[in-house]
Amino acid sequence: MGWLQIVAVIITIGLNALDGFDVQAISFAGPGIRAEWHLDPAALGAVLSMELIGMALGSIFLGGVADKVGRRPTMLGCLAAMAIGMFMATRATSIVNLSAWRVLTGLGIGGMLASVNAVVAEFSNAKRKSLNVSLMSIGYPVGAVVGGVIVARLLAGHDWRSIFYFGTAFTALFIPLVLVLVPESVHWLARKQPAGALERINRTLARMGHPTVDALPAISSEVRRRSVADIFRPGLVAITVIVTSAYFFHIITFYFMVKWIPTIVVNMHFPVTSAASVLTWTNVGGAIGGAVFGLLSMRFPLKPLTIATMLLSTALVILFGRSPADLSDLKLICACADFFMNAAIVGMYAIFAQGFPTHVRASGTGFAIGIGRGGAVLAPIVAGFLFQSGLAVPSVATIMACSSLVAACVLGGLRLGKGVVESADEAVSPVPGPLTPTPPPP
Repeated sequence: MGWLQIVAVIITIGLNALDGFDVQAISFAGPGIRAEWHLDPAALGAVLSMELIGMALGSIFLGGVADKVGRRPTMLGCLAAMAIGMFMATRATSIVNLSAWRVLTGLGIGGMLASVNAVVAEFSNAKRKSLNVSLMSIGYPVGAVVGGVIVARLLAGHDWRSIFYFGTAFTALFIPLVLVLVPESVHWLARKQPAGALERINRTLARMGHPTVDALPAISSEVRRRSVADIFRPGLVAITVIVTSAYFFHIITFYFMVKWIPTIVVNMHFPVTSAASVLTWTNVGGAIGGAVFGLLSMRFPLKPLTIATMLLSTALVILFGRSPADLSDLKLICACADFFMNAAIVGMYAIFAQGFPTHVRASGTGFAIGIGRGGAVLAPIVAGFLFQSGLAVPSVATIMACSSLVAACVLGGLRLGKGVVESADEAVSPVPGPLTPTPPPP
């Protein structure tokens, strides 16, 4: 891999970290917003959910935009939407204003998540594709951990708006980085062949340190008729349904832990600061799990590795529900649980990149992530009803953990290998392997 490819992967890690930062930002800003505007818990809950709704819509619909108009312009547009949404949140004067700007921010993040998964897959060589997708995915827990530390310091001397000022600056910083250091994907240019595609491909290949090509690949009329709607057509619909369902069910378990750990720890008669510490260690475990999964994916098949981490997630979440009220034990168990939970999410991102061909890679990823965000919204609500019905933590944790078990069973039906999907990509690839081009024959 050339230096430009490595830099592009590093940038995608940072872009994914924006998601983790945003989740921490609104959680920390919530108490200040509620106190200043005298909101009841239901109204505050609605505000806190707005970015999740925006993320779901952005992932589903803007992933298709990335496949139609390109990865780079979509990423830049999403960054602009995120920066505007975060800045205007500081100017909001009512819950309606704030909710609207949170939806806009969520739209940008959702579209970004779909785009960067395609970018990192298409800027990687074959050997390191799964590793690089894994590294990109750990941006979320890293952003959550670092964001939590920064936000805590900002709130020590400023009000909740300072969080969004920082988020605006952090987001805006990536716009020139993407403009200068992330060219359009060679795979996308070879597939769509817009005006000047050959010149743009060769400029990018030269910057990467690879040989240039003499001509664009010949694309048959059948291939040209393919569209983003192909994720629902024979040949791909089974992949779409399986990976979306598996991601949805696993996300339920993941967000049960993320949303309910602080409350459960506080109910064990620990202070709020201790609950925040447990959540921080949870995110640290997730970041390490994602990195380790990436390394393992270079030696072991992707699907069984992902299924194994889902099964271990189930076991660790059940163990969390039965853990004693000991802070050290809680930190260790939660870190281990998120180690496997986030590793499974990293595995799913790698499966998205491997399972969907170039012309629907962002669309397929976006659809799966968007529907998965439905699981993110559903998880804390279902757990809340279970607690309200009188069930104790061990029972609720067991029920919510079984969602990852269902995900593992669903994923078992997925076929990854040489077949329709890979052939579709090769039919439009300008090179015999990902970004290792040789000039075509005369």
